[in-house]
Amino acid sequence: MNRLALLLAGLVLAVQWPLWLGHGGWLRVWDLQHQLEARQAANAVLRVRNQALVAEIASLRHGSEAIEERARGELHMMRADETFFQFVPPAPGAQPGADQVASSQALQFGLE
Repeated sequence: MNRLALLLAGLVLAVQWPLWLGHGGWLRVWDLQHQLEARQAANAVLRVRNQALVAEIASLRHGSEAIEERARGELHMMRADETFFQFVPPAPGAQPGADQVASSQALQFGLE
């Protein structure tokens, strides 16, 4: 009787082993489920980014405001009727004098 119980326990273990730890076992399914959830979360982030890019492309195709905004931001362009002012902060501890004003004006117009 004792041998029969050991034999049956061994058979049950032999049958359960592939179910839990085999190639298509529950542990593998659990791992694949977690990988799937991680990929779906990453895809959701990419989907939002793609929607923003599609909206930006549509804006660039159908309106000049988006093109102008991009040129101003990325290429630092300005219109012909605009005046560009650049304020150069004074050096720390220096008294503003005539030579600094002339120097800042030269920097403003690219003369130095």
